[in-house]
Amino acid sequence: MTTGTLSVEALLDKMGKDLQALLIQRQIEDPLVIGIHTGGVWLAERLHKQLELAGPIGTLDISFYRDDFTQAGLNPKVKPSQLPCPTEGRHILLVDDVIMSGRTIRAAMNELFDYGRPASVSLITLLDLQRRELPIQADVVGGTLSLGPNQMVKLNGPEPLQLEIRQRP
Repeated sequence: MTTGTLSVEALLDKMGKDLQALLIQRQIEDPLVIGIHTGGVWLAERLHKQLELAGPIGTLDISFYRDDFTQAGLNPKVKPSQLPCPTEGRHILLVDDVIMSGRTIRAAMNELFDYGRPASVSLITLLDLQRRELPIQADVVGGTLSLGPNQMVKLNGPEPLQLEIRQRP
C-alpha cells in the first residue's frame, strides 16, 4: 500500500447495511451507540444518523484504561467519557475507527464494565488492520487493510471523514 487517502463513504455505507442486518439477526431494537474518542465518535455519529436511531450517543475516552499508560504517559487531550444513560442490561454498539492489536478495545470494555454490566457489546470498526495481540474480533467491519511495517493510518475529520495512509516518521 502506498501513501495517500481513502474515501470513507463506501465503507460507511457497507457498515450501515451490515450493522442493520446484525441488529435484526440479534433482535436488538434500542442499542446504545458509544464511540471511542476521537475517530470512533465521528463514526458513531454518522452510523447513528444513517440507522435513524432515537437514543443519544455515548463517548468514551479510554486514556486512563490503556495498558501502556505508565510507558506512554497521559494523552494531553484527555476528554471525559459521557454515557447518556446506564449501561446495565443495555445492548451496546461500541464504535472505533481502526482495530489493530485489540488493546484499545480491551481498555474500552474495561471502562464500560466499570459503569455496569451490558446485555451485549458489539464491536463496529471502520478498518481492521489484522495485527492482533489480543483475541478480540469486530462484529461489523468496513474493510481490511494491510500496511507495510513503516506505514500508519489515521482518520481525519469530522467533515469530511477521510482516511490517510502515511509513512511513520
